[in-house]
Amino acid sequence: MSDDGAALAPMRLAHLAGVLDLGHRVFDVSAMPYTSWSLTSVAAHLDTQPDACRVAEIGGRVAGFVLGSMSYDEREDWGYVEWIAVDPAHQGKGLARKLLDTSCAALFAAGATRVITDVEQTNSASAGLMRRSGFTDSVTVTLFVRHAPAGAHGAEPHRHGGRPADPAKARLHAAARPPRRV
Repeated sequence: MSDDGAALAPMRLAHLAGVLDLGHRVFDVSAMPYTSWSLTSVAAHLDTQPDACRVAEIGGRVAGFVLGSMSYDEREDWGYVEWIAVDPAHQGKGLARKLLDTSCAALFAAGATRVITDVEQTNSASAGLMRRSGFTDSVTVTLFVRHAPAGAHGAEPHRHGGRPADPAKARLHAAARPPRRV
């Protein structure tokens, strides 16, 4: 247990509902439309690189998490920290740094020659965390977007909230969420 009362632990199946819920609350997947926050995203990391997937618990609840993996595109020797989040009520206490350091250590132990991550351009808090944690700015990529013209055949309307339109995925999300307390 750390000074802030957080217990860092390997992520387990029992953490899935809390991790999914926190991710839905804090991630804006519309900022980077090539990513999605879903049960599949979490499960893929947990299945392929469990040592790089960690949670911080406070009072038996998920207060933060990190998801890392041992592959980035075709580079099997690069680790990748794809998702990191801390509940807004627990931010500013060093939890993100502890989670990140633990995940990076697991990736280096698994053979990573470097660990990379990406941060959305306006997310200065995450960019600062990465710099303080020894990451350096390397490559900048600009995402260009061309929207379908109004009334174009097959054009999907823009969805808000990052929730899947697929009913099967919606059922998975609903099943993974803890029941609402009254």
